[in-house]
Amino acid sequence: MDYEIIDCIDAGTEFCPCHLSETGDCILCSQLQGKDFCDCTNWKGVCIYQESVWKGDLPKAERKDFLCKIYKKHYINENVIAFTILVKHKLAQELSHPGSFIFLRNPETNKFFDVPISIMDSDTEENRLKIIIELKGIKTKMLNKLNENDNIVVRGPFWNGALGLKNIYSSFDKVSLLIARGIGIAPMIPIMKRLYSKGNKIIAIIDETDFSIDYFKNYFELCNAKIIKAKLLNNGKLSTELKNLIDEYKNEIDLVYCAGPDILISNILEFIPKDIKTACCNNAKMCCGEGICGTCSVRYKGHVVKKLCKVQIDPKYIFDGRRLI
Repeated sequence: MDYEIIDCIDAGTEFCPCHLSETGDCILCSQLQGKDFCDCTNWKGVCIYQESVWKGDLPKAERKDFLCKIYKKHYINENVIAFTILVKHKLAQELSHPGSFIFLRNPETNKFFDVPISIMDSDTEENRLKIIIELKGIKTKMLNKLNENDNIVVRGPFWNGALGLKNIYSSFDKVSLLIARGIGIAPMIPIMKRLYSKGNKIIAIIDETDFSIDYFKNYFELCNAKIIKAKLLNNGKLSTELKNLIDEYKNEIDLVYCAGPDILISNILEFIPKDIKTACCNNAKMCCGEGICGTCSVRYKGHVVKKLCKVQIDPKYIFDGRRLI
């Protein structure tokens, strides 16, 4: 039987129960949803309702802001910047998992300038985070005003930057096909390192768009990845080149991961065989990261609303029944 299993990325962590428990909107706990019986949809080894009662029906604290220092700033091109940030050891450890991300802002601005950025690499020995920022609007341009040795505000840790994490963690000694476009290469790096560490062979199909993959060369070499450069989209559809590559490897791959726009992810999900496990980057727009502001909310048929800053689902359900208007 094929049915959707919904999880909460924060369940069982130090941030659970969160503010959603106060209003009957908890993602997993039936009793904190206002029901009279216990019907946990995804048991995490910790009773969320009990944690709430012990806390006096109050939520646990949100993520904190940390004032960190920029160790290195490097321009990949005029619109793409790589930052290396010095952080506390605990934060570096917490952000070493696939799908980790943080909110960043210039210390001279307020919380309206928080921008979510995926972690490309977390060095737990040197306590350094590496991130890639593409200059798009006022938030990222304010970050660009900062230079080496300047302070930067980091809020975290957050972990829902990738969907289909259970498929990534359950892949061992197989072949993984990683598909990335442009700056999507950056959040793909922790996924690739995790898969390679579990004995998976890595095949990476990369669409460089307007910048070269040379900056990421060491990561691909570290994971002994086979790199194939190809155009992924053609007029909003999968390119013939990508279709041929997927057909070539579809009988041997266990997992397909895609880091790119929703239109690319959707087309890949429709094209690949249904028995292949999938994962993808989380393209939801985020503002608070705590499930409060509603910016990440996506609506589905049946009046279902999913807060994608917290809800962890299999990618094949991201577009199924989704209301686009």
